[in-house]
Amino acid sequence: MPTWLEAGLWGLVGGAALVLGAAVAWFVRVPAKIIAGIMAFGAGVLISALAFELVDEAVREGGAVATAVGFLAGAVVYVAANALLDRHGARHRKRSGEQQPSENDQPGSGAAIAIGALLDGIPESVVLGVSLIGGGGVGTAVLAAIFISNVPEGLSSAAGMKRAGRSARYVFGVWGGIALISGLAALIGYVTLDGVSPAVLAVITAVAAGAILAMLADTMIPEAFEQAHVLTGLITGLGFLTALAVHLSGG
Repeated sequence: MPTWLEAGLWGLVGGAALVLGAAVAWFVRVPAKIIAGIMAFGAGVLISALAFELVDEAVREGGAVATAVGFLAGAVVYVAANALLDRHGARHRKRSGEQQPSENDQPGSGAAIAIGALLDGIPESVVLGVSLIGGGGVGTAVLAAIFISNVPEGLSSAAGMKRAGRSARYVFGVWGGIALISGLAALIGYVTLDGVSPAVLAVITAVAAGAILAMLADTMIPEAFEQAHVLTGLITGLGFLTALAVHLSGG
């Protein structure tokens, strides 16, 4: 199988976890505290992957200064784009309760939520594509972290969409579309960055890592803390250790 196609398929696998989570939320009434706990676990998994896979690799290949600049740039771009979307109704797109506005409450919020969900997923997909550059296989720990964290993202957000009165066509259209775009983003990331210097790859990886961490702080962790409260830190820590175990076993 051509590597560019493999990159696209792995991106699609990561994005499919969002559809899986959305399906669970649509057909099963999951208690809010369970959703929050799963969200906290997923946040811990992603934080671990950022620390031991993405940032560590970026520092080794591109140096600490380039990594820091790229990381900060990724966080700034994400926060700026997220702030713009927040003004159009996407602020609570990962909330499972009644925080999400309906289209009647705020016209255009449906499109903003969809774009916001896409914004959250693109950096992860690019990282998957980049991990195949150089002839190695996909980064197992990163793939596992993205898949594990995407399930609660889709679950929580879809539960909120359902409470806001969104239709099944909208919910599964959003997540199905994002899964396909995730595959395309991984494919494009591989094709466009294959052959560039390790230093450039390191900066791109750092940019994605900064955007992912900003996403966690802005969307996933608030939802987890709102319901799980005192247990949030413990569950997040368990997610962190789980991803660390995957990293060590893969190394």
